[in-house]
Amino acid sequence: MSERVVVDPITRIEGHLRVEAQMDGDVIAEAWSSGTMVRGIEIILRDRDPRDAWAFAQRICGVCTLVHGIASVRAVENALHYEIPKNAQLIRNLMIAAQYVHDHVMHFYHLHALDWVDVVSALQADPKATSELAQSISKYPRSSPGYFSDMKKKLKDFVEAGQLGIFAKGYWGHPAYKLPPEANLMAVSHYLDALQWQREVSKLHAIFGGKNPHPNFLVGGVPCAIDLDSDSAINAERLSKVQDIITQMQTFVDQVYVPDTLAIAGFYKDWGAQGEGVGNFLTFGDFPETGIDDPSTFLFPRGAILGRDLSTIHEVDLDAEDEIKEYVAHSWYDYEGGKNKGLHPYKGETELNYDGPTPPYEHLDVEQNYSWLKSPRWKGHAMEVGPLARVLMLYASGHEQTKELVQSTLTTLDVPVDALFSTLGRTAARTLESKIVADTMQTWYDNLVANIKAGETQTFNDKLWEPSSWPRQAQGVGFMEAPRGCLAHWIVIEDEKIANYQAVVPSTWNAGPRDPQGQSGPYEAALVGHHLHDPEQPIEILRTIHSFDPCIACAVHVTDPDGQELVNVKIR
Repeated sequence: MSERVVVDPITRIEGHLRVEAQMDGDVIAEAWSSGTMVRGIEIILRDRDPRDAWAFAQRICGVCTLVHGIASVRAVENALHYEIPKNAQLIRNLMIAAQYVHDHVMHFYHLHALDWVDVVSALQADPKATSELAQSISKYPRSSPGYFSDMKKKLKDFVEAGQLGIFAKGYWGHPAYKLPPEANLMAVSHYLDALQWQREVSKLHAIFGGKNPHPNFLVGGVPCAIDLDSDSAINAERLSKVQDIITQMQTFVDQVYVPDTLAIAGFYKDWGAQGEGVGNFLTFGDFPETGIDDPSTFLFPRGAILGRDLSTIHEVDLDAEDEIKEYVAHSWYDYEGGKNKGLHPYKGETELNYDGPTPPYEHLDVEQNYSWLKSPRWKGHAMEVGPLARVLMLYASGHEQTKELVQSTLTTLDVPVDALFSTLGRTAARTLESKIVADTMQTWYDNLVANIKAGETQTFNDKLWEPSSWPRQAQGVGFMEAPRGCLAHWIVIEDEKIANYQAVVPSTWNAGPRDPQGQSGPYEAALVGHHLHDPEQPIEILRTIHSFDPCIACAVHVTDPDGQELVNVKIR
């Protein structure tokens, strides 16, 4: 007998996400992804000064911190043809890269690892055996028996006091967990280490952007001056701190994150054949060597892969109005031309039409509208974005380090190349990408220091700063590869003010509902075929959805400009 399994909210994410899975016995036959939170930025930005847009847009999300700020300033710079100094580009690269490594480590240990690690089982571990395991896979110094004994005692105190806190509400003891107690204790210990590590590495944003989260940015460059003789600018002491942070990132990735990923994945090889999704992958590209207008210099290439075919990379044009379109066929929005019409973001509309159920309710009406997310498509195709898309694009384009890392991972785990297209592959790709980015940060830092030593200290271009020099009408797109995938802000400027602003974000690509042709988005497609051991504890759903690293706050963007109440949610 079939039933509908509902997971609401999907936990350990930013924002509100509901998943409904239609079961055929113990197998998921269909799934629906619903963004259930209302939030708004685009309408708020109308009629504002484009130079101020980044400060509003960056508040779309509190987890990604800087990515919307970067996309926003790039959108204005693209529309008004600003060029930024070399140092500003290098500093932006370092800030974006720091976000990647910080975000990926936090996701693995604090949002996703607990889908694979049984915290309570760690209480049965032998600290000496745990130490031997840890030392066999890494030279990480915090691997002594005494260290793991202390970690075990700390965890035991939590459990006995009935205060699991950050480890509460897990499916501990679920038969889907496969790690031995010693591996669980090692992972839990590194979970706690990562909490301490992230406090230090987040300081890079504060050095260059004044604070974290939500560091400061500036259209035309970056807001930090370089003066080695000044206490209030980027000086030798602050540069030395940046080097220390980069080293800390590289060390943790090399000695903890990568070994832990491989060790844990070795017990879950069957997940290399589950959770594929749509089989299409999209990247906008990022980390320019020179300017953002020259994709040939990007560390992450731009392109599209269709139907798993890694032999062909399709070109992507973000300005072409026949390529990227957003649909609202199953969303709580309306378009002037009808719900089945697709709109390029330059002509995007954000018009509310909530006709959904009033909480509490049993099920979504999936035949009608069921999400606050729109459905982006590239040339009509549903596309997966994120670390897996980027690693596949690097691999397909012949990036040597990526090829070596991917092949080494497949060999170590003894899984076929098809395992890349899976829940396991998605999680591994995020780890490998962290290694690539952390290593490349050193090059950007060295180039920045070399520029400064050569007397090049400019970080801002004020060439077009005065609006009187702007064209009467302009439009542009600011894109980047956020940790979770393709992000772009499209802006239309008229008479020195914002006339239209649309953000299409990673979780919209991945979590959006069905389009007018009935095509599922990546979340929905990735769940089909999963066997659930226990519908009351659907850990299998969590594993695959969390492998995308959902961040739903970015993906919903509706508000009434007059501040009127749009939805009244009652909790009974």
